[in-house]
Amino acid sequence: MTTSTFLQAQLTHTLPTDHTRALLIGRLWLPGTGPVLVTLHDGHLHDVSPLALTSSALLALPEPAAALREALAAGRLPVIASWPDVLANAEEASRDAGRPWLLAPCDLQVIKASGVTFIASLLERVIEEQARGDASRADALRRDLHQILGQDLTGIRPGSAEAQEVKRVLQARGAWSQYLEVGIGPDAEIFTKAPELAAVGTGNDVGLHPGSSWNNPEPELVLAVSPTGQVVGAALGNDVNLRDFEGRSALLLGKAKDNNGSCAIGPFIRLFDAHFGIDDLRQCEISLRVDGVDGFSFEDRGAMSSISRDPLDLVAQAMGRHHQYPDGMMMFLGTMLAPTRDRDAPGQGFTHHTDDVVTVSVPALGRLVNRVDRSDRISPWTFGIGALMANLRSRPGIPSGV
Repeated sequence: MTTSTFLQAQLTHTLPTDHTRALLIGRLWLPGTGPVLVTLHDGHLHDVSPLALTSSALLALPEPAAALREALAAGRLPVIASWPDVLANAEEASRDAGRPWLLAPCDLQVIKASGVTFIASLLERVIEEQARGDASRADALRRDLHQILGQDLTGIRPGSAEAQEVKRVLQARGAWSQYLEVGIGPDAEIFTKAPELAAVGTGNDVGLHPGSSWNNPEPELVLAVSPTGQVVGAALGNDVNLRDFEGRSALLLGKAKDNNGSCAIGPFIRLFDAHFGIDDLRQCEISLRVDGVDGFSFEDRGAMSSISRDPLDLVAQAMGRHHQYPDGMMMFLGTMLAPTRDRDAPGQGFTHHTDDVVTVSVPALGRLVNRVDRSDRISPWTFGIGALMANLRSRPGIPSGV
């Protein structure tokens, strides 16, 4: 099976299992018009522009789910495209530029991320740091670290007295790390993952820096947060990560995390309502699948219930009186899945190959599917905030002051 055929097969199951009752918000590139905010209803994508021109504006409404449901019921949101037609044009490599396709469902929201919020990823970050970006040292370091720790850190609440005691013991043994500090200390690791409008949607290519030889996907849940700090929905995300860059120095975090196509979000933002809310998200199980043209296949899954910091605590640490985001934010919650299985040689662990197909899935949120290539070979990012403002101003019926 070719990469394209497999990717199309994965895209077939894009929607949540209960999509007929879910309130799904997306963005569509409509040739001749530009990006249009849409919602899926009865097999069609409806234009949400009569309600809000941007994803960030919709999520800033006092009750976005209620407003969307009311507008649909009143027939105010016209059909703009057929969902099967858009899905058939999702794959970037074979896309017809004259037909619409899905974009990432966010636009003017800043894209934030939280790190080492799960014990599995915490330990892998410590390994990267001690390996100094050398994948060949990871396996031995992983065994040594488990022996040094000698206990399961899963039940430790970050910032607690128990966490402080673990810190004291590890410091005494020379095993303390800056990653353990943010993993079990009082302050979470929160950083800016990507600029506004830089995320790619499902079906698009994701990018690896050409200088990286040790990297991996990071499947995560992504919260949609309003300007007032309210969590109003969620999506799937892939926080593409360069283990060698960040392992060499934590000060290379920006280069490890923010490259062309290194942030994927989608397929839709599912708005919170009576059928899906924050408590449902806390119980989600997220699945990761990686399939390569070399025959390599990897699958794993993990539970959100194992997160060390509550999602609402992460939002409060990122946003509040100390820091405002007037257009809202998308917040990656961290990953519990870090592929370590040897791929190219014993002891080398996992790294991506170009043309890998990465599938991130949660039944209530659908599937996010992307093909992997180098960031200097995939489509460049050219449509930024200035282009969006100019595009909106040029549309009929839009006030010139927009």
